[in-house]
Amino acid sequence: MLIQLSIRDIVLIERLDLAFETGLSVLTGETGAGKSILLDSLSLALGGRGDGDLVRHGEDKGQVTAVFDVAMNHAARRLLRDNGIDDDGDLIFRRTQSADGRTKAFVNDQPLSVQLMRQAGQLLVEIHGQHDDRALVDTDAHRMLLDAFAGLNDDLQQVSALYRIWRDTERTLKKHREKVENAAREADYIRSSVEELEALSPQDGEEDDLADRRSRMMKAERIAGDISEASEFLNGNASPVPHIASLVRRLERKSHEAPGLLEDTVALLDAALDQLSNAQMEVEAALRKTEYDPKELERVEERLFALRAASRKYSVPVTGLPALAERMIIELADLDAGEERLGKLEAELTVAKAAFDAAARSLSDKRHHAGEALAAAVMTELPALKLERARFMVEISSSEDAATADGIDIVEFHVQTNPGTRPGSIMKVASGGELSRFLLALKVALADRGSAPTLVFDEIDTGVGGAVADAIGQRLKRLSERVQVLSVTHAPQVAARAATHLLISKGPSGDGSEKIFTRVAAMEPKDRTEEIARMLAGASVTDEARAAAARLLAGNG
Repeated sequence: MLIQLSIRDIVLIERLDLAFETGLSVLTGETGAGKSILLDSLSLALGGRGDGDLVRHGEDKGQVTAVFDVAMNHAARRLLRDNGIDDDGDLIFRRTQSADGRTKAFVNDQPLSVQLMRQAGQLLVEIHGQHDDRALVDTDAHRMLLDAFAGLNDDLQQVSALYRIWRDTERTLKKHREKVENAAREADYIRSSVEELEALSPQDGEEDDLADRRSRMMKAERIAGDISEASEFLNGNASPVPHIASLVRRLERKSHEAPGLLEDTVALLDAALDQLSNAQMEVEAALRKTEYDPKELERVEERLFALRAASRKYSVPVTGLPALAERMIIELADLDAGEERLGKLEAELTVAKAAFDAAARSLSDKRHHAGEALAAAVMTELPALKLERARFMVEISSSEDAATADGIDIVEFHVQTNPGTRPGSIMKVASGGELSRFLLALKVALADRGSAPTLVFDEIDTGVGGAVADAIGQRLKRLSERVQVLSVTHAPQVAARAATHLLISKGPSGDGSEKIFTRVAAMEPKDRTEEIARMLAGASVTDEARAAAARLLAGNG
């Protein structure tokens, strides 16, 4: 419930702090005193449209704060928690309005979007007037009110869950069917590609290995000729080794004839023969290392060409060919198993659709029965509200072709205001005053079901008096036993039934300036008698009016 409303610098209100109680609270005052300012301020705090003109003249900004005490499991708390807003303790809605038109929204001193503030506010307060009956505008709201009246929330959740299963299965079937159809169109291509890739059998890292082997063999081919020439020179017929060896032998024989002359030369030639012998062995070893099979080089080049040709054909790197082959094999498997999978999904879809249809029809049957009961309950309230010739109807059109997560029904409240006239949508047929009374009758029939914890009625008693105004007061009082009710009223019969009576007045500031301010004060019993007498008599309050006011208060005490 709303427990406090604080207003700063809004239109004619400089500073105002109001505390609200449970039950029925009424706000009364002379025309133009500022009752609309209070409702505009409350609407602003609940995320309503901002306007720079709301800021009191001469000020840069205004502010409205509304404090609510609601259960920890209330939908507004869940909404705020889901959006990261701390909801411990009371819910404090605060909105600042700048004169330049900008606004800022806070809940529990945490900034949030105006849209989120409005969503949470709608769960806490409903404001209804002759031209603002939002609960009756949207046919989705009609369905929700009917479901709340009949206690069909569990049935609705089951239908919603089955609807999601049905639609999810339907989407899965559609995707699989498209996949199978696409695969079927490409089946020949995929099959030949799989055969080609399986025959090619590309291996991970094969391209790098082949390229490395090819490079080594091509390098060996280029240097093998020079090594062979060196080997031929050292080991062939033209090898200098035999000549040097023969020369060494001759010089050794001659060295005895000339001691000290040839010994060094012979030693150097012996060393040269040793080095040439080593060179012969190393050249032979190098020649063996450069040996390769030209056919092997040809095979490597052909394999490398085949891999790279497949890479170009399938527009993937050579390293991606193994994965491509696996993917195509899976696609073929999907194609082969596609018909079987399609059959299973179609069977699942049939089961899911049948389950939804059964639950939706059951919910629809309950709604039709509940619609009759709700219409009867509303009709019971109409005669006392001077709508005794009117009829209230709950029209339900059901079509499985128009199924949604809410079922197969479109619910709309229809009325017939006078016999012989054509029934129609309540928003199109009922006048402003009739609409307000229909709404009141509906709210009374619903009790606290499908309702925000705080209901605000803005002058729904306009244009009625006497017994009708008294009937409105009775019903507001009954409503206030289940939810908090605030009513802006001109009817003394309504005001007399309030648990809390707030008087709205307008006058000079009292500081000698010409400024005019709106004030709101909780009225004591004596003052209430005077105010209700004024509502009865008008400008000149008589003793008879005071006596009548006292009787009204006594009769409703």
